[in-house]
Amino acid sequence: MSAFVHLHTIADIYKFFGLTKIHHPLVAVVDFSQVKNDHIIEETTVAADFYTVMFKNYNSNTVKYGRKVVDFQDGSLICLAPNQVIEMDSDTEASANMSGWGLCFHPDLIRATSLNDKMSDYSFFSYETSEALHLSEKEKQILDDCVLKIQSELQENIDVHSQTIIVSNIELLLNYCTRFYGRQFITRKSSNNAVVVQIEKLLKEYFKRSEITETGLPTVKYLAEQVHLSPSYLSDLLKKETGKNTQDHIHFYLIEEAKNILLSTNKSVGEIAYSLGFEYPQYFNKLFKQKTGKTPVEFRSS
Repeated sequence: MSAFVHLHTIADIYKFFGLTKIHHPLVAVVDFSQVKNDHIIEETTVAADFYTVMFKNYNSNTVKYGRKVVDFQDGSLICLAPNQVIEMDSDTEASANMSGWGLCFHPDLIRATSLNDKMSDYSFFSYETSEALHLSEKEKQILDDCVLKIQSELQENIDVHSQTIIVSNIELLLNYCTRFYGRQFITRKSSNNAVVVQIEKLLKEYFKRSEITETGLPTVKYLAEQVHLSPSYLSDLLKKETGKNTQDHIHFYLIEEAKNILLSTNKSVGEIAYSLGFEYPQYFNKLFKQKTGKTPVEFRSS
């Protein structure tokens, strides 16, 4: 039987890991080599109300995320948004061999800062564990340096400059993560190309189905599930490889199919819209005009 723990505050994470000294109410750096999991006597599911950037090395797998075992042996980093879930077990031997760090920061820390507006750009907070960032030694050192600066600032007395300095270093770390993920997309180019081909095939087949009138337009979530990726990772992968995200690909194949039908049949625009999965023809008209510069009627006439 597993236990469930919901960490609401930064203070809760200190209690959970048996740490004592709290330096800041909204941000913490946890040194995993100092953490003991002796108090975890059964498999524990953990959720938190704050962001977590976690780098760990294990000699044994003891953490699951999205119900998959996280293998940190190569030095992997995962990023968790508020309310995402991980699972921990009571492997005390693995705990003794654990190292790495966790940076936790509450949304309230960044709420009135420019970083708050940028958080949606860091799409890796929505990635699955299998899409974790695998760091080289140089990349690991760069992130370690960022975390050490934050940790050093937390050990100073809080003053009017503390939040600005801490938030700036968190943003710097996240920007490096963006760069390193960009590198990882490049090094995985051959497997990424296979995904692009698979998505194109899925979309071609989808728009040829007669049941599209019942199923509606394909969604980003549907395509991501077909290739076993998270929606955010798939969109970022396609953007890197083709310059278009998943929604752009859906629209491209939709418009191409619409053009074919417009030029090869006498179906009304309403009938075409319905056959392509649109509930309302006006939405089809608007999208077609947006993508081609012409209404469906104008395109057919030309």
